[in-house]
Amino acid sequence: MDERSPALGDSAKKDPLNSARRAGLRHWLSTRNARVLLCTSGVSFMIMLDSNIVAVSLSTIAKDLNASFTDIEWVVSAYILPFAAFLMPAGALADRFGRRRLLLTGMLLFTAASLVCGLAPNSTILDASRGLQGVGSAIQLSAALAVLGHTFRGAERARAFAFWGTLVGVAVAIGPLIGGFITSTVGWRWAFLVNVPAGAALIAVGFSSVDESRDPHSRKLDLAGITFLGGGLFYLVWGLINANVDGWPSRLTLGKLSVATALLFCFVVAELVQKRPMVDFSLFRRRTFLGSSIAMLGFASAAQVMMTYLPLYLQNSFGFNPALAGVTMMPFALPLFLLPRVGASLARSMSGRAILTIGLCIVACGNLSTALVVHFGGSLKLLWMGMLITGCGAGLLNGETTKVSMTVIPPERSGMASGIGATLRFVGLLLGITFLGAILASETRRHFIRAVANEGLPQLDAKTIELVISHIVAGDTEGSIVPAVTDQVIYVARNSFELGFSSVLFAAAAVAAVCAMLTYLLVDVWETAPQPMSLQGESSTVVD
Repeated sequence: MDERSPALGDSAKKDPLNSARRAGLRHWLSTRNARVLLCTSGVSFMIMLDSNIVAVSLSTIAKDLNASFTDIEWVVSAYILPFAAFLMPAGALADRFGRRRLLLTGMLLFTAASLVCGLAPNSTILDASRGLQGVGSAIQLSAALAVLGHTFRGAERARAFAFWGTLVGVAVAIGPLIGGFITSTVGWRWAFLVNVPAGAALIAVGFSSVDESRDPHSRKLDLAGITFLGGGLFYLVWGLINANVDGWPSRLTLGKLSVATALLFCFVVAELVQKRPMVDFSLFRRRTFLGSSIAMLGFASAAQVMMTYLPLYLQNSFGFNPALAGVTMMPFALPLFLLPRVGASLARSMSGRAILTIGLCIVACGNLSTALVVHFGGSLKLLWMGMLITGCGAGLLNGETTKVSMTVIPPERSGMASGIGATLRFVGLLLGITFLGAILASETRRHFIRAVANEGLPQLDAKTIELVISHIVAGDTEGSIVPAVTDQVIYVARNSFELGFSSVLFAAAAVAAVCAMLTYLLVDVWETAPQPMSLQGESSTVVD
């Protein structure tokens, strides 16, 4: 006797379509394509997760390796610099020499570099291995996207990229949580070592599932462009990071910045004279593309950069351990994952110019309000409000910057345009870290020297001041930095750090505000208008 109720029996009979869909989904998940999707999405997830895990671990790294703020800046910059320089050429390499080969090479290099990072005995080896990590990340990310685009077609491609984007968003949101938990429980080294088993598993999946593919019409590798861009960015970052130690008007600093200017100028010239350049600068003649590129730089250098600096502040000023700092980052991190959906809804009735401008203005307001809270010693709840505002603005910008830039680019140029957009994001992040880091160090030093004089504390020599400031800014707030320094001096240094950090937030707010103004002036409202929604083809009202 059938014990099922009639309702359940009828439901089963009336639902053959859903049953077929579920069976089809189970079949698809067991196929080779599903394993390709798992490999390519897993690669991107690991890259984004690693970046956000490391940000929460910086203070602990500084204490364990007795590292200065310059060393800590290089932990981040040494990774982003080669990532930005190799992202576009890595795509050309994959098309020419084989996407599967480059994907496996990138994963192997990233995994091996992660192992060296986790075992690094000092900051020099850590920074060098972080550079190799950056190269591996650029290679595997470009190859993974190329494999994804080659493997999936039509509706399956949309579904595959949606899955890929969701995993990347999850990595951004949970990165601080996982980074804080790992650092607080098993130590900062496992923030890197966790990549080793994950990388080995993805290499095995990629080796067994990804087919080799090439582009028979791939362009010749732009060696001159790679050399000039990478060299120019390196000297620029080197000059900015070391300027607080060498002195801003010193010959050493001016020499590095001059070399950077010359190399970047040579990069522009090299791209202009080539028939098939890595970067077609004629794209920037389009006002909307230029405006969206400025918005991308503003998003990275004024909002995304806070994923690096906010954990330092939370651990320095509130005395949080990495796990608690990761939890406290959630008001900023979660909107980066959730707000792109809101942006997609707004895009149905608002122009791309309006969304980009509003997003940058929200970032400016968030940074400004957070700066005021930090400067005047407000509560943690007020700090959360400022972080939430900044995160909401960043979430709106996260997907919209790329979408707006692509609206005015012909389909045959979309690959180059997306490569330029991704590179600009990392260049903006790199410049934000170094520029804001220079402000943080110099302003902390200025406030510290003034406070020491006002409090009537014993005068310190220049070398001791530099040592104290360098370690305090890096997150090493222990009184054992310099044995001869009193607890009162450490207390003054920590207060000076808070004032210096408020200057960082004020500067970030100004950058976002300027970028918002330029975006509004450059991006064309009609080129970025929402698509008509009515059946008769009438244009919907555009909010500009």
